[in-house]
Amino acid sequence: MLAICQVDEKQLWDGLMSFRRLGRDHKGGITRLALSPEDMKARGRLLEYMKDAGLEVRVDEVGNIIGRLEGKVPDAPAVIAGSHIDTVINGGPFDGSLGVIGAVEAVRALIKAGISMTHPIEVISFQDEEGVRFGSGYTGSKGMFGKISRETLGLKDDQGITYKEAYEQAGFIPADFHKAARAPEDIKAYIEMHIEQSRQLEEQQLSVGVVKDIQGPLWLQVNIKGMADHAGATPMTIRSDAALAMAEVMLEVEAAASEEGGVGTVGKLKVFPDGINIIPGEAAFSIDFRHTITAKRDRMLSRVKQCFQEQEKKRGVHIEYQITKQVEPASCSEEIRKVIADSCVSAGLPVYEMNCGAGHDALILGEYVPFGMIFVRSRQGISHHPDEWSDEADCVNGANVLLETIRTLAE
Repeated sequence: MLAICQVDEKQLWDGLMSFRRLGRDHKGGITRLALSPEDMKARGRLLEYMKDAGLEVRVDEVGNIIGRLEGKVPDAPAVIAGSHIDTVINGGPFDGSLGVIGAVEAVRALIKAGISMTHPIEVISFQDEEGVRFGSGYTGSKGMFGKISRETLGLKDDQGITYKEAYEQAGFIPADFHKAARAPEDIKAYIEMHIEQSRQLEEQQLSVGVVKDIQGPLWLQVNIKGMADHAGATPMTIRSDAALAMAEVMLEVEAAASEEGGVGTVGKLKVFPDGINIIPGEAAFSIDFRHTITAKRDRMLSRVKQCFQEQEKKRGVHIEYQITKQVEPASCSEEIRKVIADSCVSAGLPVYEMNCGAGHDALILGEYVPFGMIFVRSRQGISHHPDEWSDEADCVNGANVLLETIRTLAE
């Protein structure tokens, strides 16, 4: 029988709160955009944190931070747990960080208890999961399988810095990215603990959930060109208003997502010239579609593309779009789901299976290796916001389920 082993509650909470202080912005949230000074500072802190826990730490060529605990059979495929520490703009303290810090503390507990595993264990903080700065996320997890495209490196942030330039400024060499690629057979399983970012667990009065399926995100960047003109002197009948075309597309995004049972969001938008007395001549905005069924997500996209054509005819505008992220929905491994469920039972917690609406690095790894996810209750379901919160007891429960899952898979 395996010895009882649990994470140190204080160590876990102190770790989470220490990262909460990194990247605090003037609006009370946390902003650590990928490869920004704030992100680089947090990355440096994580290197120290992993080493202190007893892990052998390295940074791969695409920026993933990897802490490894060697197994009794070093050549055996590794069990990986992790998430990310980059954030959205004005985000909260638990998104991503809980999965990384929780995994470090799970492995620290194994080391302290003197428990050795057959398989190596790795904790990975993936570079740029969120994708906020350059509009294309999961960069680190894609890079781990050699899937960072030339187009991705050419993307620019709001200051005109390309992704390639940002990497170089941070000390990385894009020409070496291929060296980060790993063979899927070298990985036994990937486990990601994450805050739920929704309200199911809270409504069920449960601390932890077992994920079944994950929605796949499809992101578009849309640019509309009309004609800027005088707001008072130009009759309504002859206007080419880019903002009104954008507004109609936004309504179609809502309708398509609602009718297909998915979700659709326009979260980033700009108009030009952006003057009170000028008809908008240009509009640029993002679209984020998600669904657990690819065919339904494709129908959502088709409806919006049809709307583009209708607006071009109706308003005399020209619409161009680019797909900046497209990841297929994924299902968690049944075997790993059972291990997570058994770990919940061992921790005295109910087993509650649920789907995942948000995208995670697990989506990318799921294309190559078996994976599972553990959800931790979010207060009021709030995330990507300064009010994002998960109670200490829930974080501890999730980390202990993660620990037992790792131990079972790695033994």
